[in-house]
Amino acid sequence: MESRTYTADAAPGDSVTVAGWVHEIRDLGGIAFLILRDTTGKIQVKFEKDGMADDLVETGLDLHRESVVAVGGDVEEEDRAPTGVEVVPENIEVLAEADPELPLDPSGKVDAELSTRLDNRTLDLRKAEVQAVFEIRAELLRSVREQFRDLGCTEINTPKIVATGTEGGTELFPITYFGREAFMNQSPQLFKQLMVGSGLERVFEIGPIFRAEEHNTPRHLNEATSIDFESAFYDEHDAMDACEAVVIAAYEGIAENCQDELEALGMADSFEVPDAGFPRLSYEEVIERINATGALDEPLVWGDDLPTEGERALGEEIGEHYFITEWPSEIKPFYIMDKEDDELSTGFDLMHPRLELVSGGQREHRHDRLIEGFEQQGLEPEAFEYYTKMFRYGMPPHAGWGLGAERLVMTMLGLDNIREAVLFPRDRQRLSP
Repeated sequence: MESRTYTADAAPGDSVTVAGWVHEIRDLGGIAFLILRDTTGKIQVKFEKDGMADDLVETGLDLHRESVVAVGGDVEEEDRAPTGVEVVPENIEVLAEADPELPLDPSGKVDAELSTRLDNRTLDLRKAEVQAVFEIRAELLRSVREQFRDLGCTEINTPKIVATGTEGGTELFPITYFGREAFMNQSPQLFKQLMVGSGLERVFEIGPIFRAEEHNTPRHLNEATSIDFESAFYDEHDAMDACEAVVIAAYEGIAENCQDELEALGMADSFEVPDAGFPRLSYEEVIERINATGALDEPLVWGDDLPTEGERALGEEIGEHYFITEWPSEIKPFYIMDKEDDELSTGFDLMHPRLELVSGGQREHRHDRLIEGFEQQGLEPEAFEYYTKMFRYGMPPHAGWGLGAERLVMTMLGLDNIREAVLFPRDRQRLSP
C-alpha cells in the first residue's frame, strides 16, 4: 500500500490513508468513533452521521473488532482525541473482516489464561504489552550480537541434526534421517569447540537447541534459543568476563532503545542496568550459604546439585547476578577441564536471583584427558570420533558458555512463565501452533 501513512505520522492538515485493525467502535448517537490501530499506535476516526453518506457511516459502524481496514481522509486537530488528532473519513475499504466472536480480547480489557493466549498467539500479539516483550527480545539479540562483534567474534551456524548427542543421556529427540537414527542437537557445544581449533579462534552462535526433558515448569522449554560463545586462549575467568559484558550490553541496549516498550510493560521507571563486577562465589561457599538460610529440610553436602528452593533463597540474599565457580568435577560434563587436583572443575554458572542463566567453563583441550572424561561418564569415545580426533591436530586452550535467551528475557522483564518470552513455545504438551 504505497500511499499508506502510519498513525503516528498523521499530522493536522494531511490527507492520508491509514490502515490497520479496528480496535474499538464507540457509537454516541449523532456522532461515532472508530479507533484504528497499527504498529505505531492508534488514531481516532470520526463519523458525524448527519454530514456523511449513509453507506460510509454504515460501513464504518458495522465492522467487527479486529477487522482490517484502510481509511482515507483528512487529519484534523482534536484535543479530546486520544492522540490529539483524528481522521475525518472520505472512504473506507474493508480488507479483511473479522468474526464477531473472538477467542480472546486483544484490547486487554478481559484477561485470558496463558494457554488460551498461546493457542491464539496471533491475536495475543496484538496487545501492546505482548508486542513489547518481543520488541525487547529483538533488541536484546541485536545488542548481544553487537557486543560479540566488539569482542572480536565470528558468528557461526552449526548443525541441528546430529548423529550423537552433545552430552549423551536420554534428553534427546530421535528422528529418522534417510533410514538412519539421528537426533535434534542439544547444544552447539562440540561444534563451537571445533571452530576455535579451526583458526577462527573466537565464535558465537544464536540458535535453537532441543532437550527432551520431562520438565513441566514455568522455566523449562523443550525447544529454546541458546546464545553461545567460545574463544581460544581463554580460561574460565576470561569467559566469565565476556559473559558479564554480554549480559550488561543486553540490558544497556534495552534501556537505550526500548523506552516505549518498557512503558507499555509498566517498567519505564524500574528497569535497571546491572552494575559490572558480578560476585563470583565458589560452589563450596554457595553450599554453606544456602545451608545457612535454613531454606532446605536437609543440608546440602559436597557433590549435591543445587535445588531450586536453595537457589531462590540464596538469590534473595545476594539480590543481583552472580557466578558460581569451582564446581565439583564429578557433576560437570566431560568437556569441562578439571583443576590440578581433579576434584574441582573450571565450570561456572551465571545466576540471576530467580534462576540459572548460563553454564560455562574452560574446556579440556588435551586429547588423552578428553578421552578419559568420556569414559568416566560412561560415554563411548568412538561415537564422537568426528570431535575427538580434531584434538590430536593441535587444539588450543579454550573456554566458553551458553546463555538461555528466553531465561534472560524472563528475568529482565519479571515474566511469570518462560513461555511468555517465546512466540510459539514447544513443551511436553504443546506442538501447535
